[in-house]
Amino acid sequence: MAGKVVWAAKGRSKATVGEFFDALGDERAAALQFVTADGATWIRDVVAARAPDAIVCLDTFHVISWATDALDEVRRQAWNEARGAINQRRAGRASGHARALKHARYALWKNPENLTDRQHDKLTWIAKTDPRLHRAYLLKEGLRMAFVLKGDAGKEALDRWTSWARRCRIPPFVTLQRRIVKHRIAIDAALDATERKADIVEITSVWPKAHRLPLLRLGHGHLRHRLALPRGDQGRELPP
Repeated sequence: MAGKVVWAAKGRSKATVGEFFDALGDERAAALQFVTADGATWIRDVVAARAPDAIVCLDTFHVISWATDALDEVRRQAWNEARGAINQRRAGRASGHARALKHARYALWKNPENLTDRQHDKLTWIAKTDPRLHRAYLLKEGLRMAFVLKGDAGKEALDRWTSWARRCRIPPFVTLQRRIVKHRIAIDAALDATERKADIVEITSVWPKAHRLPLLRLGHGHLRHRLALPRGDQGRELPP
């Protein structure tokens, strides 16, 4: 049943998450070891009440997306500076250096192992022409590496990353490290859970482009199920 929708309900609130736990039942809720979420307090509060023995983790996807957003903010700043949009009310169309930066986003976003030769060349060009943007890229990759390592090694890498980001003088990443520190307990729990491959319920607010639906994903043992919270009513029963 991996990847199948097994539960859905209208809404995106404490009440909706509560309906999921009603369908799950007290016995199965009590057996949960880890619950990953996107940091929303309305999810965490319900989990604490309905599955008090479960450890709440911060969803890895969302942590990395924070870093990607910070990196893209730095890229946009560099692009605007290159096309003269910082000190002018209106800037002309991007050309030359600015145009190259505009089309660099995918090279900056992708994991190194997935880059094409052309994207590798783009990163090399960025390293030579815009050291600040390249440092932002390395900060994004440094944070991602903590989740690749997992467990104690990941925590040590995250300690080093936090120290680096705090002193980097790149405002979006200075702000991001404060956010990481705020959620550090839940992030450490995620690093432990992924290393142990424990039974996990994942509750997160991901918005696919097609329908813009927040998703809940349930994983128990080696199973991985999806739970959606669409605008319309759907079936509300979980499989036994």
